[in-house]
Amino acid sequence: MTDHSQATTTRGELSLVHAADGTLVVRLAGPWLLASPRPSPHEVEQELARGGVTRVAFDAHELGRWDSGLLAFLTDVLGQCQERRLVADPAGLPTGVQRLLALAAAVPERAGARTSEVRPAWLARVGAATLGLFEGADEWFRFIGELTLAFGRFARFRAHFPSANFVVLVQQAGAEALGIVTLVSFLVGLILAFMGAVQLLRFGATIYVADLVGLGMAREMGAVMTAVVIAGRTGAAYAAQLGTMKVTQEIDALTTFGFRPIEYLVLPRMIALFLMMPLLCLYSDLMGLLGGVVVGTGMLDLSITQYWHETVAAVHLTDFLLGIFKAGLFGVLIALAGCLRGMQSGSSASAVGDAATQAVVTSIVLIIVADGSLAVICNILGI
Repeated sequence: MTDHSQATTTRGELSLVHAADGTLVVRLAGPWLLASPRPSPHEVEQELARGGVTRVAFDAHELGRWDSGLLAFLTDVLGQCQERRLVADPAGLPTGVQRLLALAAAVPERAGARTSEVRPAWLARVGAATLGLFEGADEWFRFIGELTLAFGRFARFRAHFPSANFVVLVQQAGAEALGIVTLVSFLVGLILAFMGAVQLLRFGATIYVADLVGLGMAREMGAVMTAVVIAGRTGAAYAAQLGTMKVTQEIDALTTFGFRPIEYLVLPRMIALFLMMPLLCLYSDLMGLLGGVVVGTGMLDLSITQYWHETVAAVHLTDFLLGIFKAGLFGVLIALAGCLRGMQSGSSASAVGDAATQAVVTSIVLIIVADGSLAVICNILGI
């Protein structure tokens, strides 16, 4: 005889007894509930694997409360008996358990019901992806069209959105982002100067570190790095805010009261980001130049005067204006992606998080595509 019972009354107990005629008696005692600990059917499987068993019976005289936890255990044991072609006698189980087991046996499990994932045919997957692409494009065009109409009403001074909220949005998109923009831009300028200094030291042309940092920050890195930071900070916040408002049905309430959600919620956010991005870009350029000055004066023994004159000679107003134009465009793209993903959010808490993630990814993709396109256009125009 093998006994696997546990000396406790707060969990189900199992003991396995071998009879002389080759019958394995499965004795059940105590509560067998999903919420309480209970023995595993692997104990029965191990006993059956030793051999010498021709029949399985059950003894439930000491069984306490039970629920589907007991049924799952018994279903597994009966399945093992069927695989080994052993006779299983459920007569010793409670009447209710016997009826439920009989019902489960009368309705066989559908083939493939336990398959974790059923992959459709490749042609069906291609078709579904194509339809999803067209549906996404349709939402983008509809959103841009509604936003264009909202800008038209704003140009005619007919747009309605709270001015107090607009001031808060300007502060959130501008002044509150100075800390992270300062850190990132200074480090980017520092890294550009250091990488350039390592190479230029070989040729004794360390003075051109000022050209590298100045042109790099003014034309590209100032606008791009600021846009990436704002996409992760403000774009995700826009998506989360609008997604939460959709979950709490605030957007539906605005529509019920006669407000246009695009005009009331999206328009002020886009204007605020469009106005603040050029200012943040200029600030980012200055912080990047400061990072270059630190490397130039500390590592290359250049004076601040030398560095300043070389920067003024290399960087022109056109370079700063190009970066400012990019920053304004990036601000529009970030606000567009963040607000669209927020308005597309589902009606659950996890959907709001997904919307914020999609907003950041979409914003960064749009930023890179726009920056590459502008680089090609500027090269063609000779700017």
